[in-house]
Amino acid sequence: MLEQRIQQHFIDSADLKYQAGPLMGKPVSQAVLALLTCVTSGGKVLACGDGVSGLLATQFAAHFIGRFERERPGLGAIALPIDDIDAFSGSAQETGRERFARPVRALGQAGDVLLAISASGRSATVLAAIEAAHEREMTVIALLGNNGGTVAGVLRETDVLVSVPHERATRVHELHLLVLHCLCDGVDCLLLGEQEDEIVG
Repeated sequence: MLEQRIQQHFIDSADLKYQAGPLMGKPVSQAVLALLTCVTSGGKVLACGDGVSGLLATQFAAHFIGRFERERPGLGAIALPIDDIDAFSGSAQETGRERFARPVRALGQAGDVLLAISASGRSATVLAAIEAAHEREMTVIALLGNNGGTVAGVLRETDVLVSVPHERATRVHELHLLVLHCLCDGVDCLLLGEQEDEIVG
């Protein structure tokens, strides 16, 4: 029974990827172009998310600064803190909702990109970060689930919405990781050219 349950996870994950691929190709390509425009103009990417989404933001920043599958100069990216700390606030009351918004206001500049990740599409901290990014005239790439949730409602026409058509957080996180890999690969491809045979671990 346990093995069947495990196999079902693989099947469900694969099914969602096949279903979502045709729907997500265009917005993911738009996100790649937004990232490329940012970094080739001297800008940087600020990435944020709560919980697992925050870990994905950190992984994205590591690939951007370091490397994805090919050697290249580092690209500017910062993963905003995922711990509930008072480092960016004057009081404990400010920490919660503003913990991403405050560093976005402090570090973000026009031409930068905010990569905002929320599996539920309802994260208050991500919502506040997007509002702060708009104040700084940044482009937002929103990587969401649950049909975009409430976060999708604050996006502008110049922003990019990449929404996973699923409500289960586990499945959404799996696709978010795949999308982040597509973003890194897409930027590398446009910067360095295609080189399909160079796949390293």
